Amino acid sequence: MAFWLAKERRGQESDWIQRFDPRFWTVNFPRPMMASVVTTGPDSLRVDCEFHNSGELAGLIWASEDRLDHPLAAYAIDRDYSRTTLRFRWRSGGIVPLDAVNGPTLTIEGRDAAGMARAWYVRLWNYAVGTPEDAVVDLPFSTLESGFVLPGEAVHPADIDRMFISLVPPGYVPGGTAPLAARADGWAELTDIVCDGDRAMLEIGDVLVPPHGVGIATAYDDAFDQTPARLIRMAQALGYRGALVHYVGMSHFFRLGADGLALTDGTLCAPAAAWHRSFFAECVRSGFEPIVSLSFELLARHCPDDWQQRAWDGAPGRTGWDPPSALLSPANPQARAWLQAVATRFVALMREQGLPVRFQIGEPWWWIDTRGAPCIYDDAMRTGLDGETDQVKNVRAELTPSQQDSLARAARQLGGATLALRDAVRAAAGGGAEVMLLLFMPTVLDTGSPALQTLNLPWEWESPAFDRLQLEDYDWLTGGAEALRHRALQYVDARFGYARSQQDYLAGFVLDAADAAAFWPRIDAAIDHALYDRRVGRAFVCAAPQIARDGYTRLAPTKETDVQPFDDVLYPLALGRDAGVSPEFSTSVAVTASGHERRNSLWSDARLRFDVGPGVRSEAELGTLIAFFRARRGPARGFRLSDPFDHSSNGMTGAPTPTDQFVGVGDGLSAAFQLAKRYGPGPEPQVRPITRPRAETVRVSVDGEETSAFALEPGGIMRLATTPADGAVVRAGFLFDVPVRFAEDRLDVSGATFAAGEAPSVPLVEIRETPGLPL
Repeated sequence: MAFWLAKERRGQESDWIQRFDPRFWTVNFPRPMMASVVTTGPDSLRVDCEFHNSGELAGLIWASEDRLDHPLAAYAIDRDYSRTTLRFRWRSGGIVPLDAVNGPTLTIEGRDAAGMARAWYVRLWNYAVGTPEDAVVDLPFSTLESGFVLPGEAVHPADIDRMFISLVPPGYVPGGTAPLAARADGWAELTDIVCDGDRAMLEIGDVLVPPHGVGIATAYDDAFDQTPARLIRMAQALGYRGALVHYVGMSHFFRLGADGLALTDGTLCAPAAAWHRSFFAECVRSGFEPIVSLSFELLARHCPDDWQQRAWDGAPGRTGWDPPSALLSPANPQARAWLQAVATRFVALMREQGLPVRFQIGEPWWWIDTRGAPCIYDDAMRTGLDGETDQVKNVRAELTPSQQDSLARAARQLGGATLALRDAVRAAAGGGAEVMLLLFMPTVLDTGSPALQTLNLPWEWESPAFDRLQLEDYDWLTGGAEALRHRALQYVDARFGYARSQQDYLAGFVLDAADAAAFWPRIDAAIDHALYDRRVGRAFVCAAPQIARDGYTRLAPTKETDVQPFDDVLYPLALGRDAGVSPEFSTSVAVTASGHERRNSLWSDARLRFDVGPGVRSEAELGTLIAFFRARRGPARGFRLSDPFDHSSNGMTGAPTPTDQFVGVGDGLSAAFQLAKRYGPGPEPQVRPITRPRAETVRVSVDGEETSAFALEPGGIMRLATTPADGAVVRAGFLFDVPVRFAEDRLDVSGATFAAGEAPSVPLVEIRETPGLPL
């Protein structure tokens, strides 16, 4: 499928929005406080906050440059606010009011008239009419002055990067770290937002990519700072529709107690509840059906010690993220109850908006630390192991029967925890939920440790335990470990028994922007493989922030990009010795005034033309030709033709041997190779991809040793059962046919001339097929 990494709009549709459109404000804050911003109308927004420490401050931010949207959907950069006025009604509660010291202040960051970076602090109360918690604020940028009282220092409005309104709790101490006496819940609303003046409007991308049949994945941990309306607008603009995977995260959604840990009853913090209520409402308005995803992962600093997975020596399991997250023990009853309570609360929010309940249990596993130690020794699991003394310290080492038994017991706990979470979701939904399980195959199918399959693939997950099985493999995908991906998919199919229509594929994401050009083609190709080769039910691309950052744009299929009709049948008549075969290239030749030439080869491979008319030798064969021509609808449908002069890897017509043609060198990761035939000696032969080999004739060797452990796939792809070692030379021999079509819509046959011995002309032309793998 075609895709584009868009860096900017190039003639695509655009529109205009009012500057300070409420959809495009963001919020930021220090941990452990929480805050969110949502739109409440076309000209209004609301910020909700939960403060825990005396020095916490939330900023409601407007940026002059849109760094969050996809380039085709972003608003234009405009840092000049001269002769522009922002007006809104302010209402607030639970925060320091407008008239107090440390009350809401507009901090403006930019440059002064001399181009020096600086900031101005505009007290909103100086420009407000009303009460400290309900006022109309009027901000004329060309006459704004900073300072606690007026007159103050004039703001330079012509070069502003961003501005933010500060919200702080009662008892605020700048720079303070002491906990508040009790959690402070605050809010602020901006309504009747109006921008007037010379620069009141901003151009904004208004593309609407046609639906392409691929879903998008979002995450609250990634999008907590922006409005749901903004996130959903971008997804819809880029052609995403229907199912949408939304990971609720591991760090922002839960309420904290006075001890800084997640409340054991699974309560959501008010900002997260407000954000998700708005998110689900936006999904309904835009036709999305979100799949809520909850994992067994929690930010370590907020995770109770007893809930955490631990290795044999008590070391807690930690992911590689910064800050690190902890893994919840499937054996701990409090951790299991917390997950079920959280899931129930999200189900209630979905049902509140009338959405069907679709829920994903995301990547449940027992963690393996960097030493290879499985983290199955938390207190709850140790009890389940009945005082085991033969501890598993490295799953990659040879294990004793008792150690294998420990892994099997831990697997049963994992399976039981996920089934209990499934049942809690179904109960909360009144029985109508669709519950899915997401597996991250590079971890649970680590080829360096077969014991992991015992530990992290419990039999409790077999079909029909879940409604759908969802698969991820992005470490292998972006790392080029194609053979591991293929074997893992086959293993999962056989192990769990979910039909392909009951499976979804989640493609990888690009963590580092520097890898975008290399990784996005692999990701896009993997989506195609899942949808069109494996034919899974759905595919999703991860994740929204990387899609926006890199400009990934999936394009809808067109008639031109659809696979052209091809009948996998052989031309039914033998070619006479007078049949014509003409290989042709396309070369531009420029002759200079001095008679010298400059030649440019436009094709890397020749295209064949045939005239098979001389092979028709009787009226019966003529009838066969006419019937075959009509069945192909003339040139509409392709077919196979055996070239009498060149149809073998061994010379032109010899019997194939396993070492005839070089097809690749092993890299320790890939097992699939494109069959090809090379013409001419030297380091740069003309390479011809072979897309229509005769399957029964293919022979393969690795470093000179013939092997039969391979499979032939469409497009001339040969896949070895075992990944060749790095540097191993792979060669193959085969017979092959040429994909061709009739060259013309009309077949001219004259009975008189045919009876007189004159053969008809039946021109064929080779079809240029795209090889399955790059050569």
